Amino acid sequence: MPAQKPKIVVFIDSGNLWNVYKVIGKLLDFSKLSSFFSTKFSGDVFKIFYYVAYPPEGTRLKTDSDRFHKFLTYLKKGLKFHVVKKPLKTIHLRDQKGAIIFDQKTGKPQAIEKGNFDVELTIDAIRFVKDYDIAVFLSGDSDFLPLITNLRLQEKKKVYVFSSANCVSKELKTGADGY
Repeated sequence: MPAQKPKIVVFIDSGNLWNVYKVIGKLLDFSKLSSFFSTKFSGDVFKIFYYVAYPPEGTRLKTDSDRFHKFLTYLKKGLKFHVVKKPLKTIHLRDQKGAIIFDQKTGKPQAIEKGNFDVELTIDAIRFVKDYDIAVFLSGDSDFLPLITNLRLQEKKKVYVFSSANCVSKELKTGADGY
């Protein structure tokens, strides 16, 4: 009886992936992702997770919001990705005394937007741990090192990190089975 092909799960941290896009200057062709990893690891892709934060209603141009929604629908319905989404958080910048910092030109509070999915991704990686042999992370976030270490040492999974040199932490380069 032939050996069973390994099952592969892919975790895409879209925030980190966006930073990679900015560095390398080109986008990923998501329609080729499943076959790429199936070929690379001689296995079958079990599931692809795509974690994404979306801007609050009315904070972006309608055409941009519509395009974003169509893209997520394509991933979910067209490519069968498991799309996990939540609203972006707006964090107002503060000075050392705790006062909100205002933009000198506009008078509006200075803020950054964050969409952190570390907990959701970790829960999915653990929840489905019996369903895959290889975990692939499209992220360079060092916060995933404890998860990757657990998957490798406790769960005996192979773990690979895909990112660009400028967007991956040193810890993930050395903590995974491959980078």
